[in-house]
Amino acid sequence: MFLFAFDCSAAPPKDKIRVGWVTSLSGPYASGVAGTNGPVYDFWIDEINAKGGIFVKEYGKRLPLEVIKYDDKSDVGTMTKLLEKTILEDKVDFIFAPWGTAMLYAAAPIATKHKYILLGGPGGAVKLKEIMDKVPYFFSVLNTAETQMPALAQILVEAKVKKAAIIYIQDLHGIEYRDVALAEFKKRGIEVAFAKSFPHGTKDLTPMLKDAKAANVDAFLGFVYPDEAFLVTGQAMEVGFSPKAYFLTVGVCLAPYRDTFSAKGIEGVMGAGAWNGKVSAGAKKLEEGLIKRKAVVDYWGQLHYYASLQFFEKAIEEAGTLDQVKIRDIMATRTYETALGPMKFEKGFNTNHAGEIGQWQKGVFEIIDPGKKRTANPEYPKPAWAPKPPAKK
Repeated sequence: MFLFAFDCSAAPPKDKIRVGWVTSLSGPYASGVAGTNGPVYDFWIDEINAKGGIFVKEYGKRLPLEVIKYDDKSDVGTMTKLLEKTILEDKVDFIFAPWGTAMLYAAAPIATKHKYILLGGPGGAVKLKEIMDKVPYFFSVLNTAETQMPALAQILVEAKVKKAAIIYIQDLHGIEYRDVALAEFKKRGIEVAFAKSFPHGTKDLTPMLKDAKAANVDAFLGFVYPDEAFLVTGQAMEVGFSPKAYFLTVGVCLAPYRDTFSAKGIEGVMGAGAWNGKVSAGAKKLEEGLIKRKAVVDYWGQLHYYASLQFFEKAIEEAGTLDQVKIRDIMATRTYETALGPMKFEKGFNTNHAGEIGQWQKGVFEIIDPGKKRTANPEYPKPAWAPKPPAKK
């Protein structure tokens, strides 16, 4: 008679960590994915796999990452269905975030229902505060209107701006930035000539630019996504509208924005969020790595996304398991050093941002926040538009 001893506590064999990524590969959000979190997620995956994966004590080895990707076609309903599919049918170990504020708002309750950690990528909203106590598995990474608009208002006061015009896209991003900006400008005595909205897919914003020019405003603000940022800047050049301060949210931070209009062409343009290679050695490594890969560099969110993934890796390794409940509890209480510096979440929100407001100066997206994070003093007034360079043949 033979007796065999089995270790019932040992984890079943596992050779990889499977990650579900539902994101916008087509539709109006696709350019945002390609120019913001997409390159960073790919960079991090390759970085992790190059060292054999994430070490998980439960399995006694490093586990490489395998990504299962789906196209939500920039549609919230499609995204929610595919997110459920990747969790329930594909049974992935973790999920990546979809793109955009509205998508995150819809994805957070689904992630929490299934007890899956949702590490926020592009997108962030003050409105998320209304549900954060109900979505403990969601961690918001990016700056929001609540952190950026007070900084911008203070910068505009510093620039002696008296009158502004606002245009905004008709979604949660645009509406929220409009509301916070109006409140902050009112506090500081900045008159708003108008705040006009437009739908996704708009191809001509010149009427609004002409209205702003006719109103003789000295600041123009657009709460927009990349496609609209490129569109409205080109059309502002065409109509000769160059106010003292020119600010757009998503799009200005992209290196292709600078390259499209030339460094001289967009000198002094301001945008939401900011980082550059001066922030830290890790930031410089990320910037150089993305450039080497010929990936789009986004000087608002990419450092935040990369740092959050570093944070996530450290939490998994500390937990020593792929159990999402245990990892989530660690993420909610720990501070880890990242390329962004010390990173910590309080009530689900990242407490450390590289910069709230950036400005293109001599080809570098400088942090111009009031305070110690400033990497360059703001440039006032914004120089007149330089001629747009001819298209490459």
